[in-house]
This record gives sequence, C-alpha cells and structure tokens, in this order.
Amino acid sequence: MRIFYFSQPLNFMRLKWPAMVLSTLLILGSFVSFFTKGINWGLDFTGGTVIEVGFAQPADLPAVRQTLTAAGYGDAVVQLFGTSRDVLIRIPLRTDIDQSTLGDSIVSVLNSQQAEPVTVRRIEFVGPSVGQELKEDGGLAMLVALIGILLYVTMRFEWRLSVGAVMALFHDVTLTMGLFSVLQLEFDLTVLAAILALIGYSINDTIVVFDRIRESFRKLRDTSVDDTINDAITSTLNRTVVTSLTTVLVLVVLFYMGGALIHGFATALLFGIAIGTYSSVYVASSIAEILGISREDMLPPPPVEKEGENTDALL
Repeated sequence: MRIFYFSQPLNFMRLKWPAMVLSTLLILGSFVSFFTKGINWGLDFTGGTVIEVGFAQPADLPAVRQTLTAAGYGDAVVQLFGTSRDVLIRIPLRTDIDQSTLGDSIVSVLNSQQAEPVTVRRIEFVGPSVGQELKEDGGLAMLVALIGILLYVTMRFEWRLSVGAVMALFHDVTLTMGLFSVLQLEFDLTVLAAILALIGYSINDTIVVFDRIRESFRKLRDTSVDDTINDAITSTLNRTVVTSLTTVLVLVVLFYMGGALIHGFATALLFGIAIGTYSSVYVASSIAEILGISREDMLPPPPVEKEGENTDALL
C-alpha cells in the first residue's frame, strides 16, 4: 500500500541538527520536570486501596465525590469503570485509618446515601512495600529491555547503529514519562506496560529503517552518506506511515471508549508512537551519522582466501 509517491528522495538529513537540538531541549525539559514536579505515581506504586462497586442506577460521580469528602475521604479518586453504573474508587495510603476496614467503611458511606445498596465487586489493598517493589521491578524491566536491544542491534548491524537505536529508545521513554510528569497524569502499571510496548514498537520501526540503510549503502556506490540515508528513509516512509496510522486508529478508540483504567495506557502509546516515528527518522539515523557511519562499515567482509588456493591455481 503506497500513500506517497516521490520522484526523488526527501532530504531528511537537512534537518538533523535542528532535530537534535529540539530533542535535547525536550529531554532536558523532561528531567527538569522530573526533579521539580516528579512523577504522579499511581496506587500500584505508592500503595493504597482500590474499591470497585456497582450502582443500581447510573452513578452521579460529583455526588459520590461530595459524599466521600463529607465523610473524610477527600483524597479519594472516583472514576467510572466500564459502564455508567460501575465506579472505581482509589484511596491513597493513609496512616490514620485501618486499611483492613477501609473498604467496608467506604461501602457503608455510599450505602447511607443510596436508595438501593451498592454491589461490592472487589476491594484490593496494595501495601507500600509492594508498591516500592513494583517500582523497582518496572525500572529494572525497562533497563533490561534497553540492554537486550543494544546487544541485539550490535550483533545484527554495527555499533554506531546500535548506539543510535538505544539513544532513540532512551529519547522516546524519557519524553513519554516527561509528558506524564508535566501534565501530572497518573503513572500506574498500565502506563508501564505501555512504555514497554513502546520500546518494542519503536525498535521495530528503527530496525526497518536500519535494514534499508544497509541495503542503500551496498546499492548506491556513488552517493554521500546523507543522500544514502535520505534514500533509505524515503523508501520506508510509506510503511512507517501506514503502520503508525493503523495503530493510532486502534489507540484512539481505546482512548475514548476503553474506560478510565486504560486511559493512561492509550495516552502513553499515542504520544509514544508519534515520538517513536520521529526518533526513528531523525534521532537514530542522525546519531549514527554523527558517530561516523560510512559505506565501508556496511559492506560485507571480503572472502577469506584459503591456504594453498593460489598454488593450486598456478599448477
């Protein structure tokens, strides 16, 4: 499927330095936000109580929030869960309340304001030690994924390309987490899953571009490095756009129709796919070129001459 038709390659590398400056500024801005605002960790990482209840009639969320605030639970997060009758209540970890009875207390408060009693679907408590362990394991999972990808790309391609690929992944993960820090969106396990999925999606896109760069270096013998990379990126542009658009269509549906629990997941992937497409075109390829990638690095090694081969030919 072809969307774009080009008579000659687009000059992507003409903007490599502005793109690198922009990416550097965005990464620095993300780190500033990390140190000033921090990450709005969800209950999966900080600990707390999750209560899922069902109402007989469509729930009035403002009234539910008002009822909980009047009962002393003003820090409760109230969201619809699936249908308009299913409500999810999240309460951060509190030291002044017995966590074992917190769920029952919330249900009692809700029943006191309802004509028909609410149905308890589940009550879950995440302790602070479990939340800290999940945070550490999540960070370790991202680190292991990046190291594994670095080793894989190094074995398959060339070290300059592997550095470009891993730096592009670092760029994508940092900016996606930076978005959640700047906007103070809740970062929970579904967002962590989205970032791990983003790492796989982004490296797949980068590998396709790198494959074509290697082919272009071997095919185009009389062109500069810039022109060769431009030709490779242009030839994969249709595939990149089609893949991104089809994925985005699914994520838009999940964002608007999937409910509150996967809202963060869809947000992270929507932003991450846009950033990942940009980094595959500019960040990964530009870093490889800045590090000095050349045609000689992409050519296969010369065949090893067997001992005695010339002697046999003379005889």
